[in-house]
Amino acid sequence: MDQWFTENLVCPRDYSELQLSADKLICSDDHVYPIIDGIPVMLLNEVEPTHPSIETTLEKGRLVAWLDSVLASEQGGAGIESREINPYVQRSIVNSCGNLYLPLHNKLTRYPIPVLRLPRGTGESFLDIGCNWGRWSVAAAHKGYSVVGIDPAIEAIIAAKKVSEQLGVSPRFVVADARHLPFRSHSFDIVFSYGVLQHFSKPNVAVTLSAIARVLKPEGTSLIQMPNVYGVRCILQQLRKRLREERQFEVRWWKPSEIKETFSKTIGETALSVDGYFGLGVQKSDADLLPFRYRMIVSLSEFLRRMSTKARWMHHFADSLYVTSRRNAIS
Repeated sequence: MDQWFTENLVCPRDYSELQLSADKLICSDDHVYPIIDGIPVMLLNEVEPTHPSIETTLEKGRLVAWLDSVLASEQGGAGIESREINPYVQRSIVNSCGNLYLPLHNKLTRYPIPVLRLPRGTGESFLDIGCNWGRWSVAAAHKGYSVVGIDPAIEAIIAAKKVSEQLGVSPRFVVADARHLPFRSHSFDIVFSYGVLQHFSKPNVAVTLSAIARVLKPEGTSLIQMPNVYGVRCILQQLRKRLREERQFEVRWWKPSEIKETFSKTIGETALSVDGYFGLGVQKSDADLLPFRYRMIVSLSEFLRRMSTKARWMHHFADSLYVTSRRNAIS
């Protein structure tokens, strides 16, 4: 197993030291975390899951079956050709990128790697929360950051490793819960998350933000995407659901003022900027993959986003917001 893990992982229950024993990590209170195909699985079985994949990954029989099926689909674990698209990505593209990508289900011709809206890195430590098959982890690695991606689904993490290898980068990956980050305090310069916290209940978002604040270095930065209750598409979605309470992994919408207050209180000074309009997950870098009618949506979203950099009031009506927070310095 990568030595970085033994030096930087801690027990997600009590943050105590871990010892490597064969294919397990064990803390002094005998909490045991398996290592599957070189991937630490750091989930807790006693907490309410935020996503069904947590329960599934924790079921040992299913976990092994998943691993076997993934390795078999990828030619016995030897990897797939560099020109081929990982089968997990092909079948999960809508879940990981949004409904705009529905026409691309099982039809991808390249990986949709987005553009990270951060300065070029020089090796700064970067945590990608809810990385799924690793698109943002790859983007961050390409931009010069030292990346760790976490996700509760081992199938997604195995795919992320394979995709990263295909694309010539080497992020590290851990199966973990965003609310219980298994890293030493003050480990990361940047914590990033896209399309994840929007699905959490608001109490679970609060717990996750506290975990982010713990692992951020003093004056480190978090960049997190969140949905806006006043966005045009978001309003239509709420009306379609007749304003009923959200269920399971459905999107929870937030007021901009609520976002700013919650993030400022937990992490530190916070500013909002526009990610996109007319949906969640709209990426200019993927326009060539989409049907013409969707390219028009992407182009208009990008035009409005650029306008919003000069007309700050426009963020109030964006569907998707970026939340940038600076960790309070520790005295």
